[in-house]
Amino acid sequence: MVSFWNRKAKLWIQGRRNVFEQLRNLLQSTTHAKVIWMHCASLGEFEQGRPVLQRIKKEFPEAVIIITFFSPSGYEIVKNNKDFKNVFYLPMDSFFHAKKWMNILKPDLVLWVKYEYWHYYLHEIKKRNIPLLMISGVYRSNQIFFRWYGGFYRSMLNCFTHFFLQNEDSRDQLQKIISEEKITVSGDTRCDRVINIAENFIDVPGIKEFCGNKRVIVAGSTWEDDETEWTHFVKQHPDMKFIIAPHEIDKENLADVKKEFPGSLYYSEWMINQSGANDGSSKLVHSNVNCLIIDNIGMLSRLYHYATITYVGGGFGDDGLHNILEAAVYGKPVIFGPAYSKNFEAEEMIDCLGAISISNALELERVLNNLLNNENDLILRSKAAKNYVYKNAGATDKIIQFIRNLKM
Repeated sequence: MVSFWNRKAKLWIQGRRNVFEQLRNLLQSTTHAKVIWMHCASLGEFEQGRPVLQRIKKEFPEAVIIITFFSPSGYEIVKNNKDFKNVFYLPMDSFFHAKKWMNILKPDLVLWVKYEYWHYYLHEIKKRNIPLLMISGVYRSNQIFFRWYGGFYRSMLNCFTHFFLQNEDSRDQLQKIISEEKITVSGDTRCDRVINIAENFIDVPGIKEFCGNKRVIVAGSTWEDDETEWTHFVKQHPDMKFIIAPHEIDKENLADVKKEFPGSLYYSEWMINQSGANDGSSKLVHSNVNCLIIDNIGMLSRLYHYATITYVGGGFGDDGLHNILEAAVYGKPVIFGPAYSKNFEAEEMIDCLGAISISNALELERVLNNLLNNENDLILRSKAAKNYVYKNAGATDKIIQFIRNLKM
């Protein structure tokens, strides 16, 4: 019913039509030695799983890799990925769907990224004795697995062959219900992913021209609550450059963001401006523009490269803090809101001085002024942020070594 007026719901419904036939046709038309299936809730989880998939492609070049999603926000982007072409929505969890899916797919290995537990699928995988690995898992004491009434959910955890966890606290929790030999603290595969992006950095067209020789703040994955904290500071600093990449880029939200920041342009408008300058035609006059609003998806992880200071959104709402590692890897101090309790890396990065949490616009202004006026503190926090990411790299190697030992 929701799909009649909600675009995401409509995509969710349409994407699942004929998915079994599509999967069957794919596997019948390919010659392959193995089938490896990775399931991701959304785009963020795919980015965590991507380093493992890239290594698997090298280790098992003849294997067919199948990627499934629950969310349209992941599927709609990754379906166009040139490296991984076999992308599907996972049909809704049921005894019938799980059995039919597994009868067609017949995977040799299944990888689950971070979370999202599908009862019938997981039990069907276990029943067929197929290796099932949890990648970059995180567990906290308040989760239902560890409640007296959580038996149904604990049964799903028992379907996994091995858990690769992000931190020691997760291991301490999981060991209460899962045997120690099935658990490895590997770290977060996102560290490997963001390091790969940073070390193979490719310039974003038009951004250097926008930044010039000014100091730059990049605010990524922002929501309305985040943007509200920035309006005063941006208006008071026309001498600086600001790049804002909203989490939601529908026309209505982008228009609202633009209203909040006088002297702003969409990235698409800026590129039209640059094109006019390059081909000799009349160039649009934007001398008062100090704020660029990114109206596309896919370039945020590279935009942080241009920043003097970074801000990551989600810390003022219920959706939670977004990926701070993307910013930290470039050696940039990271600022975010107060709601980060589910992000252990945020706590650790605060402890090592690579990140700062703020609760309101006044705190934000105080922190920014201190960093901008204290070069030594800026350098110290920049190095701390980058060191944190590199210190926690290597999860992918541990996972791949385990897969090698499976001798599939």
